[in-house]
Parts: sequence; C-alpha cells; structure tokens
Amino acid sequence: MTTAPVPAGTSRRGLVLVATAVVLTGFNLRTAVNGVGPVLQEIEQGLGISSGAAGLITTMPLLCFSVIGFAGPPLAARFRDGHVLAAALLVMAVGLLGRAAAPSFWLFLLGTVATMVGGALGNVLLPGIVKHWFPHRTGLLVGAYSTTMAIGGAVASVSTAPIAAAVGADGWRWALGVWAVFAVLAVLPWLAVPRRSGGPAGPDPSVRLRALVRSSLAWQLAFFFGLQAMQAYIIIGWAPQYLRDAGLSASAAGVLAGINALIAIPLNAVVPSGAVRQSWQRPMLVAFMTCYLVGWTGLLLAPVSLPWLWMVLLGVGMGTFAMVLTLLGLRAQTPRTVNALSTVVQGWGYAISAAGPVLVGLLRGLTGGYTGMFVLVYAGVAGLLVTGWLVCADRYVDDEVPGLRAAPAERGTTVEAAGAESPVVVDRTGS
Repeated sequence: MTTAPVPAGTSRRGLVLVATAVVLTGFNLRTAVNGVGPVLQEIEQGLGISSGAAGLITTMPLLCFSVIGFAGPPLAARFRDGHVLAAALLVMAVGLLGRAAAPSFWLFLLGTVATMVGGALGNVLLPGIVKHWFPHRTGLLVGAYSTTMAIGGAVASVSTAPIAAAVGADGWRWALGVWAVFAVLAVLPWLAVPRRSGGPAGPDPSVRLRALVRSSLAWQLAFFFGLQAMQAYIIIGWAPQYLRDAGLSASAAGVLAGINALIAIPLNAVVPSGAVRQSWQRPMLVAFMTCYLVGWTGLLLAPVSLPWLWMVLLGVGMGTFAMVLTLLGLRAQTPRTVNALSTVVQGWGYAISAAGPVLVGLLRGLTGGYTGMFVLVYAGVAGLLVTGWLVCADRYVDDEVPGLRAAPAERGTTVEAAGAESPVVVDRTGS
C-alpha cells in the first residue's frame, strides 16, 4: 500500500503543533460524558428532577452522537477542519460552563447538547486529520489520542466526586464546569495549525447512505453496535450511582468507574488484531458476553464485596466496541463502502442505544430500585449474542446492495472504520 507524502512545506514544528492539538482534543472527548455518573445524585437533588429526567441526561450523549456526527464531513468540506474543531471545542467549553450554572433541567439539557458538539465532531474529524498530516504514523497518532481519550474519561470519573465534595454546597456544578478549562486549552493549537493541501477525508459521495437500508447485514451491525453502546452508557451513566446506593462512597464509585474506563486502553490495542481472524470472532464474542454476565451478576448479588472485579469484567465486556469497529472494516469490500457503512451503522446504532439509559432512569423512578436496569442489561447481552453471532458470518454488505459489488482491483487490504467514535485500522491480511 502506498502512503501519501507529508504535506509539502510542513516543518517539524508544524507537525508537533498538529500532534499536540490532536492529543489535547482526544483528552476532552469523554470528560463531559464520564463526569456525570459520579455526581448524578447531586444533579438530581440540585435541579429537583426525577430519575426519568436523570435518565434523559445520561442518554443525551447517544442522541447527539447519532445526529451531530453526520455533520462532520460537510463542515470539513466547507471550512478548515482545524477551525471546525476549534469552534466545536469552544462550543463544548460554553456548554460545560452553561450546564454547570444552569438553574433548570432544560437549560442543563441544552448545555449537555452543546458539550457533545466537541465530542461528536472531534471523533469524526480526527481520523482524517491524522491520516493527512501523519500518513506514515497513522497508527501511532490514533493510538495516542485514543489513549488520551480513555485517560480523560478515567480522570473525569475519578476526580469529579472529590472535587464536588471539596467545594461543598453545589460542588457538583464546579466539578462539571472545571473541564471547560481543558477544552479551551485544546482550542489554542488548532488556531495555529497551517492550512493543509488536498480535500478533506470523509465518506465517498458515490455511496448513497440510504442504499444501505436494503442490507440485512447493515441492520444487524447497527443493532449490535447499538446494544454494545447501550451497555457502555448504562455503565458510564448509572453504575456509579448504583454503587453509591449499594453503600459505597461517591469517591469510591468514581474510582471504580475510572478503572472501568482505563480497561479500554489495552482492549482497543489487542482486540482488532484478534477480531480480523474469522475463526476467532465467535469465541471472542462468547468471551465478552461471559464477562458481561459475570460482571452484571456480581454487581447484582455482591455489589460491595468485589466491586473492582465486577467493573473490570464489565470493562472487558465493553471490548465489543473495538470488535464491532473492526467488523465494520471487514464486512465491506472497499474503503468507500466501509466509510458509508461506518457512518450509517453508528448513526442508527446510537439512536437504538439511546433508549437504554433513559429507560433505566424511568424504571428506577417507578420501582424505587434497579431491577429494571438488570432486566434491561441481561436482555441486552442476549441481543448482543444473537446479533453478534450473525455479523461474525463471513459476508459483505456490498453483495446485498445493488450497485455496490466491488471489482477485485477496488478491494483494499487496509481500511479504517471510523465515525462517531475513535477509529480502528483493519489489516485484512490478518484474516
């Protein structure tokens, strides 16, 4: 495979600037999401809202990822993507401060939408930026910002509750708003990044996204993606509160959520290399489902006995995220179809998953407990096993949609699956 040259006239200092901007942006992509769970109880009390409304807060990131992520390629096609990201991060900072100061639930919700602009657009645009500026170091830079994304999420999970406790009354507002400082810091290097040559990366317009509605494989992938996202955001949004209600302190629950977030770093590094092997896919799927079942059952029966073990096992189960992104690169035959499939599956998938966290809140409000949450996650594990088993079959979405069948010369050996989440680079030769 021939890689593109580094943009002409780019100095080492310029590349360092771009790399710094990419890494700082990565750190901000999950702070706004992971910081909510550890202080969800304080948010409910401070805003005077029900569990159902709290569920809407935890599900809002999923709705935003579903909708806002589609805006990335058109914006990058019209404006400099560095400036798009700078603007998105500024909107994110305003949203973080706005929801921290919000006197009402609806203003808090509006601030949450604003915070997700930076997260959604950042994940969509960063892969193309990395591919352009660092064609010979794509894997290194993708790994760097994916790692800082996990670290940012973990730091937010661990530190939000202690910050709130240290401030005292209404400390949750300070604990949520402090992350605006890091969003503003990430803006500065983007403003100095030089204009790049060539067009922006994005889904090939020759692949109509609506055409994928005819593909049963695309729908199966969407449900698989949606169910794994539902599991992840129930863990992120509700597991800390569940652990607090079971008797743990807010700080301890936050640390456990941080441990869960850090598990993503090694998983995102090793899962794709195994998932490209056809014979490994279903055994890996069964292993992930086993981790989910044991983790959730441990939290149900003994939440305060070995909570770190249950959260680690749930973190391993969340390896289905790296697995499904890898499968997106394997279930289409050309890069243009992979891009279209990735965009559609993640858009549909996030819309499907959005029901999960809000249902947990509604059921908690109706029953006064978490029985509904466990019924929902166990049903989700069953759905993941069924849809995952189907998408592990060796077939291609190109063969199910008229006009997409690829000629042998089009079929690349290396493709990248990206969209509303961090990318996975798939080397087909591994399969």
